[in-house]
Amino acid sequence: MIIKNAKIITYDEKNRIFENGGIIIDEDGFISKIGKSESLENEPNSGEIIDAGGQLLMPGNICAHTHFYGAFSRGMYIPGDAPNAFPKILEKLWWKLDKSLDKEATYLSALICLMDAIKYGTTTVFDHHASPNYINRSLDTIAQAVLETGLRASLCYEVTDRDGQEKSNAGIEENIRFIEKIKKNALYSNKIAAAFGLHASLTLSDKTLDLARKNCPENIGFHIHAAEHIVDEYDSIRKSGVRVVERLEKHGILSNKTIIAHGVHIDIKEANLLAENGVWLTHQPRSNMNNAVGLPNAESFINAGIKLCLGNDGFSNSMWAEWRSAYLAHKLQSGDPRRMPANLIQEMAVNNNRALVEKQFSGLLVGKIAEGYSADIILVDYLPITELNKENLPWHIVFGFRDGMVTTTIVNGKVLMKDRIITIVDEKQITTDARKVSKSVWKKYHDSF
Repeated sequence: MIIKNAKIITYDEKNRIFENGGIIIDEDGFISKIGKSESLENEPNSGEIIDAGGQLLMPGNICAHTHFYGAFSRGMYIPGDAPNAFPKILEKLWWKLDKSLDKEATYLSALICLMDAIKYGTTTVFDHHASPNYINRSLDTIAQAVLETGLRASLCYEVTDRDGQEKSNAGIEENIRFIEKIKKNALYSNKIAAAFGLHASLTLSDKTLDLARKNCPENIGFHIHAAEHIVDEYDSIRKSGVRVVERLEKHGILSNKTIIAHGVHIDIKEANLLAENGVWLTHQPRSNMNNAVGLPNAESFINAGIKLCLGNDGFSNSMWAEWRSAYLAHKLQSGDPRRMPANLIQEMAVNNNRALVEKQFSGLLVGKIAEGYSADIILVDYLPITELNKENLPWHIVFGFRDGMVTTTIVNGKVLMKDRIITIVDEKQITTDARKVSKSVWKKYHDSF
């Protein structure tokens, strides 16, 4: 494939932008050449030629932490009084909704979120799944949806003790089974990665943490929530006498492949432990605001050497909306308009997120327009009203980029959406099926009260 007549945003080390550029994508889905459009037109090519018509050509977005299983919460009411704090939100919403999912609902939840990602130009996602009444082979069901949509995803099942030891053990077994399947199945190569999922310290006993560590292969990392709400810290102190991150280190959970979500209430010692162990910490500002749990000290974490990434925690896969939320929320919280500059958000969302993909997907190179990188790319219909250059690009993204500007999404050289029409799956049919299944999910949810 040749894509020509584009303004190329490279996201390389120099943040270079090329006018009237083009790329060649080889038969294996990698970028083989970058140059001026006219110089590429004479290259031998037996594949498709896409004229970008002056649109931006840039790497696809990456989401470092999400939850497909929450898709059917949209528009669903919670009976009784509204939850007054995050622990009540868990009890009244998420811990009842995830129990309402069966195989079909799990599959369609994933498909809906993956189509959402295609529309918004998010090409790799890190999912954290829960369905206590459908555990065995639930990750296979999600993997099927991932393969059908052509995106990339890291998958895991979140182990928890909140539903008893039998289901806790089943969650451990599901992670182990899926990790082994990923290793042996060439179909999943570079498309699907596996982590060992854990819910959070507050729903895990010492016994379960030790069992998870014992059964997790050495080259696989964990994916777990930590200190999203202060209750997690107090629970850890009550159980173990130490704070959450210290407890996780004690049980061998921290490593340079482990992903910890949120970290809103960690202290200095915990932050240093994350940095020393090379742990990946993900920030989800829209979720933090929605749950009123506070915001992590993101800038200090980056200064401390923590690899801080950007996720969405199950919100829409429009990662530019997450950029905007991070930019604004930290200014409001600190009372200082200088806080969280857009270039720092780019460090999280671009540099650190793509490094996370490389780590989790066995060295796969994405997130940059460069020769040898996978062609996970998007075309964006953005006409800047002021000069767009490498210095001000992050601020254009925060203040100018919007949902609906992505016209084409390509992963591994395969077109998933063209001219804003998803071509890889039948969006209308999937949406119709989801509406039908959502009624059953809602009934199960409301019957649980």
